[in-house]
Amino acid sequence: MESRSRRRVLIDDNSPAAGVLDRHDAVGTADDVQGLKFRPSDGNVTEDQELFMGIKVRRKDSLHHDYKGDYIDVPSNQFLMKILQKQGEESVLFADKVLKFTASGKMKRRILLITEFAIYIVDPETDTLKRRVALAAVDKICLSELSDNFYAIVIPTEYDILMASTRKTEIVTVLVDAFKSSSDYELEIVFSNRFVYSAGGELIKEVQFEEVEGGVKTRISRKEE
Repeated sequence: MESRSRRRVLIDDNSPAAGVLDRHDAVGTADDVQGLKFRPSDGNVTEDQELFMGIKVRRKDSLHHDYKGDYIDVPSNQFLMKILQKQGEESVLFADKVLKFTASGKMKRRILLITEFAIYIVDPETDTLKRRVALAAVDKICLSELSDNFYAIVIPTEYDILMASTRKTEIVTVLVDAFKSSSDYELEIVFSNRFVYSAGGELIKEVQFEEVEGGVKTRISRKEE
């Protein structure tokens, strides 16, 4: 069974946001890059520990895949570093570009950052922090049972987040591990081919998944009373 390693970017407030990371260093090393460190996470996730085994229909490209964590080279982005340092974040568990769905149903390209304490949604075109959600505010994550890229992060005190990413498995695993490290309870993962989420205000939307020839058909509609 092949193990997976996930690495973190460590942030030093006293150092400039610059440098290039070598993501192919051997596991167990810690490389200083202009005051930043990129090191393995506290543990590896093996296939038999995977949340989705026996439930989730996995995409072939998500099996036996090494998790890198940072896919956009966070230390080279001064705006992202400024956001993280301002919030007092010390490490980044995951960083990548994703698609986020707005209340009107439009797809927007966003940067998703996950740290030990929060989720950040950033607009890469305008360098704007669109949203910060404390991990403690997250109630659960909703996924289908099929091989799609969609996931919803449910936040009862605010409005929910519906996103799509080819690295969904890694995102969910990172969030689950972060919860285990920072709280006394586990993050709930709900698998269903039909779930609802709050798109903002009183707007509730329903996401339906259907397996069809050649892939998965996804339908997002307004939930009727």
